[in-house]
Amino acid sequence: MASKSKHVAKGRVTGSAGRFGPRYGRFNRKMVNESEKISRAKHLCPMCDTVAVKRVGTGIWECKKCGYKYAGGAYVPQTPALKVVLRSIETKGV
Repeated sequence: MASKSKHVAKGRVTGSAGRFGPRYGRFNRKMVNESEKISRAKHLCPMCDTVAVKRVGTGIWECKKCGYKYAGGAYVPQTPALKVVLRSIETKGV
């Protein structure tokens, strides 16, 4: 007997990109959804090491616990380039 394979549908993009409806294509809505999910999440504070950093504006991040405000990336507080620089400083400091 041949086994019946069920058709696996591509998942619908929901979340913050659901406001676009069927416009702009599935891939573009998926990318918007992922970037907005990251930018709206809470992140680790570099001063007090608590997960309380929220995005205030484009590239402006503020810790809700200690009040530390700093500039970072537009969608993430630490850009990949900053991580590379911090890693190179650590190796040279040893």
